[in-house]
Amino acid sequence: MKTFKKLRVIILISFLASTLSACWDNKDINHRVLPVVLGISMLKDEYKLFLQIPQPSQGTIKTKIVIGTGKTISQAVDKISTNMESSVDLLHLKVIVFEKKLAQKGMNDLISGFMRSRDVSPKAMVAICDDDIGLFFSKMKQSTEPEGTALLEYFEKNAGWNPQIALTSVWMTYRSIHSYTQDVAIPMLKIGKSTLVEQVGSAVIKKGKLVEEINSDETLLFNAFNDESNNGKIEVTHDGSVLILSNKMKHKSKFKNERAYLKSKLKLKVSILETTGDTSLESIKNDMEKLLTNRFNKMFTKIQDSEADILGLGQYYRNKIPRKELKNWRSKYYSKLTMDFQVQVDIQNGGNLITH
Repeated sequence: MKTFKKLRVIILISFLASTLSACWDNKDINHRVLPVVLGISMLKDEYKLFLQIPQPSQGTIKTKIVIGTGKTISQAVDKISTNMESSVDLLHLKVIVFEKKLAQKGMNDLISGFMRSRDVSPKAMVAICDDDIGLFFSKMKQSTEPEGTALLEYFEKNAGWNPQIALTSVWMTYRSIHSYTQDVAIPMLKIGKSTLVEQVGSAVIKKGKLVEEINSDETLLFNAFNDESNNGKIEVTHDGSVLILSNKMKHKSKFKNERAYLKSKLKLKVSILETTGDTSLESIKNDMEKLLTNRFNKMFTKIQDSEADILGLGQYYRNKIPRKELKNWRSKYYSKLTMDFQVQVDIQNGGNLITH
């Protein structure tokens, strides 16, 4: 009797063990290709992919560019995997570069596909190429450093990033596509003359489509408006140059008679680097405040006319506008919003003054 019970227990355990999932479909990392940069363009009715893949070689790491086409991203990747000795895994992608023509048509399907399939990390950075993307990746192949991370480090805050570069990820782009009150700015790059890449500015993306562009100086203010640090940026006025030490934004919103009003103040702490002639600190301070105020107003006019809310101003009115009206934020309220932007410069020290 005891033997029969033991036999029943063994059979039950064996049956349960057979139903457990296993790692039979997992591939060893040595049999997977892990691209770090993905470029996407449109070739007639197909997507054209450019994959930058690091490869160990004699104690160092080199990179190669692999190209594939397909009706969808998945099909293109599958074709590339078929022709390679290892399977392509996109989960380690760090940067995705869209060709400008594709961004102008719209990136909704691509971004939604990335989020749906989960084959790409939602934290991967997004950029737009202002040149032919084939030439762009060809130049990267020729000029990239041995580690193959030059473009990646361009967006790293502890490496090549500077305050004039917008930082936008896949999930931020996806969120903006489905948001009534917030759009995004995506960095625009082109082939550099003496460097690997050259920063053009930022693409203003509304509902996943490129509708306007802002330059590098305007991107600096965009970052400052969103409390992104401008520390280390040098601004040049008519009478000298200053180094930005810190920045801070304050906002005060009001909604009255179906109209939105916003008062924003940018506070900057700066250090004087150079002056021309007998220019006073007060003169430099006033010049800088005027320069940045005019620059912001010019940028705001552009993005307001395009009804693209990259500054996320609608976020300040979500509790002031009826929820059913939020879908009309861009066309009904944002297009008529009155903005009062002010800059307050605080000179911390005179620095090492150089008189010309």
